[in-house]
This record gives sequence, structure tokens and C-alpha cells, in this order.
Amino acid sequence: MFVYSVRASTLKFFAVIGVCLVLLITFATLGSGDTVYASVDGRTVNYGGMKTKEDRIEFIESFGLEVDPESETEEQFSMPDNFDRVLSGYNELQKSQGLDLSKYTKKKVTHYTYRVTNYDNEGPVYVNLLIYRSKIIACDISSGDPSGFVLPLSDIDAEKLK
Repeated sequence: MFVYSVRASTLKFFAVIGVCLVLLITFATLGSGDTVYASVDGRTVNYGGMKTKEDRIEFIESFGLEVDPESETEEQFSMPDNFDRVLSGYNELQKSQGLDLSKYTKKKVTHYTYRVTNYDNEGPVYVNLLIYRSKIIACDISSGDPSGFVLPLSDIDAEKLK
């Protein structure tokens, strides 16, 4: 015959463990969502869920831009620990559209570039997306000309669209 006694302290211990597990699972589930919203000029932009090429192109097209899907380039790099003057300025540009690169120092980031086909400019125009774990952490439109422009996607001049 096997006899086992349960004390109140044993029940409390397992109850605390159970509650901790439930909380851990809940936070892990909520924290892993791909939806990241920001309000830009009265418009809500979803920066999450960028898992495929189609997701990225759909995001770009939501700003009225058309891109050549075959022009996609992809490269990975680690975000630097300290921002120099140029990267600090680029981060300020990103903050204007609800993004902040400073949260991603030392993280491995993927950079995608697409050639824009419907923007009126003398030289080539590109859209750049920086993505970390299926979330856009930076995006811009820029000209290929060294004396050209770099703008947040939220500042696209509608009059320049063909």
C-alpha cells in the first residue's frame, strides 16, 4: 500500500507554478504577433507580417508606388551598436513615420531594395525596406542619383506618381 500526504504548502507551490506557466504562455503568444501599427499623418500603417516577397510588394503598393518585382535585391547585415551622424539622421527620418532603429542595435537585419516604375524622376528611384523578424523597422524612397533625395514612404509626393 502506498500513502502520500499533501500539505497546503505543496498545493500552493504547484498553484504558483501553474499560474506562472499560464502567464508565460499568454505573454509569449501576445508578444509573437506580426502586427505592428503606427499612425502616420492620420493613416494607420501596418509594418508587420512581411514574410514573403508578395507581402513586401503589397506594402509598397499601399503607398501608391509600383515596383518591378524582378529588381529585388536582398542583403543581410548587423545593425551597428553606435550610430554615426548619417545613421542618426536616417533614424530621425524613420521616427517621422513611427519607426525607430535604435531598438535594433546588434540585430541581424535584412535589407530589400526594389526599383520603382511609376515615380517621375530623371534617374532611377528605389524603395528600401529594412526588416527584422518579419517586421519593417525602416523604409524609404530614394533616388539613385548621389545628389538626389531620401524620403520616408509616408512623405511620397502624389504629384510625382505617374
